[in-house]
Amino acid sequence: MNLGPHLMEPLLPERGAILEDLAREVVAKSAALGGQLHPATQEAVAGLLRIVNSYYSNLIEGHSTHPIEIEKAMRQDYSKDPARRELQQESLAHIACQKKIDEALAAQTRINPARREFICWVHEEVYKELPEEFQWVGNRDGGGKIRVVGGQLRNRYIEVGRHVGPAPETIAAFLDRFEVFYDLSRHHGVTPVIAAAAAHHRLMWIHPFLDGNGRAARLFTDAYLKSIPLAGYGLWNISRGLARHRDAYMAALSLADAPRRNDLDGRGNLSSEGLMEFCQFFLKISLDQIDYMGSLLHLDGLRDRIAGYVRLRSEEIIPSPSPDGRPLKTEAAYMLMEALTRGRVPRGDMIRISGLAERTGRLVLSQLIDDGLLISDMPKGPVRLCLPTHFASYLFHNLYPSQLDTSKDFDL
Repeated sequence: MNLGPHLMEPLLPERGAILEDLAREVVAKSAALGGQLHPATQEAVAGLLRIVNSYYSNLIEGHSTHPIEIEKAMRQDYSKDPARRELQQESLAHIACQKKIDEALAAQTRINPARREFICWVHEEVYKELPEEFQWVGNRDGGGKIRVVGGQLRNRYIEVGRHVGPAPETIAAFLDRFEVFYDLSRHHGVTPVIAAAAAHHRLMWIHPFLDGNGRAARLFTDAYLKSIPLAGYGLWNISRGLARHRDAYMAALSLADAPRRNDLDGRGNLSSEGLMEFCQFFLKISLDQIDYMGSLLHLDGLRDRIAGYVRLRSEEIIPSPSPDGRPLKTEAAYMLMEALTRGRVPRGDMIRISGLAERTGRLVLSQLIDDGLLISDMPKGPVRLCLPTHFASYLFHNLYPSQLDTSKDFDL
């Protein structure tokens, strides 16, 4: 199909020293971040970040559901307020899709997330789980609403801000071109990281679906970075950075939407300079998030914050998450620190490490399991660290707002 005046080249900006240096730094720092923790502890952090990522992705869409509320929904503990319940269900839809993407990536040695089928599948998986209210959009051609069908390419024109999406009849051809160019097998060295940034914008520009394009693009970008594979990704995520710099993110997207300025500004109809600026923004946000998570995941600092949390619990300054409300013994810190560094630890080792008598040590271990701070895959098997939101908020400062009413304490 002739794409005519909507030709979106370039698909990558001109590779310059600035972009390559930024991409190289992202690769190196992300890999170093992945080496800071035991793999079992990394799993706990990644599980927490699924919740956090859904929170920030929703926040970009203008929907605020605190991670504590999301975690409650994961236990089928929904708000009695219908509007908040729908927001909880929206978050669960995002998390469910994240998990399915991770399972799909784990099941295959090589996958091309840029495939049209994969992108449509991501969109469909989200919409399967969305509450009814979020599956409709206003009809710009008149009154009433139109249902959004998950995975179905749009069949009408859209306008988002100043961006008018390409004609509906060209979308399939754009996605075919997108699939071929952003196939990871074509890119080597640091180029895949730059390609991830460029592809994020170009998918947003194509705007293939009637609604849900931003969420689909962020989930696609997660899958793309994991497929490179970018070591350490999953211990940090791009959505938090984009949400915390939402205005700059929207401005960078708009700049990359700009038409070609002159003969020196690439080829095709879109600005190469605009795409370059967006990619720089994306990579700088990535580095900011890697540095932030690196500071939080430093072992010495984590041990200190675990000890501080247990001390506050022992002095009953902060409440127990369990109904019995018992304070923690200070020796519980030794158990949590051991799980932090060793990953999976036999229960007998935990009791010996605590220095407590056998019976008391078993009671403390059971309390940590009941509180959700330690978890086991079998009734009497080894235990590993878990990071429920009430615990994580003390370990990872500013990872997400501490208050449930995020409209009062969070500034984008």
